[in-house]
Amino acid sequence: MLQLEGGRCIATFRNLSLSHVPMNDEELLVRQIRQGNIRAYQTLVDRYQRLVWHMVGRIVHQPEDVEDVCQEVFIKVYRHLPEFQFGSRLSTWIASIAYRTAINYLKKTRRHLSHELDEELCPWPNGSGPENPEEQLVQKDWKTFLHAQIARLPVHYRTILTLYHLDERTYEEIGQITNLPDGTVKNYLFRARKLLKEALLRYQNSEFRP
Repeated sequence: MLQLEGGRCIATFRNLSLSHVPMNDEELLVRQIRQGNIRAYQTLVDRYQRLVWHMVGRIVHQPEDVEDVCQEVFIKVYRHLPEFQFGSRLSTWIASIAYRTAINYLKKTRRHLSHELDEELCPWPNGSGPENPEEQLVQKDWKTFLHAQIARLPVHYRTILTLYHLDERTYEEIGQITNLPDGTVKNYLFRARKLLKEALLRYQNSEFRP
């Protein structure tokens, strides 16, 4: 639920039960929030919390950290909503805040894992898979394996792959979210697909090994 604590806006996610205001128009919703309508803000949290959770979860892996980052995202949304001028969809704008907040969180808390942010790094050096991949694959179906490999991709790769294939965002929207040019978005998407294809080929070959 939404809580006001010490003048700050706190959005919580567990057992969320929100009162809805009858608003379908984004501009009306934003205008109501700007006028101080807390119920309208609760509606915004309810409407976009899955998007934010999904976006942050692709970048930050620890569940407790994901929740903290999501809280921070919605605080920033509340603070910066007066600046939003509908130059993009509201969902795209919120996703861009989620992306930047999650990336900044990685930079602050995972200094020794800077390779997470290195778009040039192949997650499987020298073409090798994760540790003992053949043994792991015996216990995993291919979908589980695929999701595991997506999680191993450099953060920009897996984020763009998720936005394009799972969230069905356009190149333009992905560029707005990540602040990357279309050419870079397409390039990262191509590389991510290539790495996944190679991983799946290794998976298939391991299945048919005697």
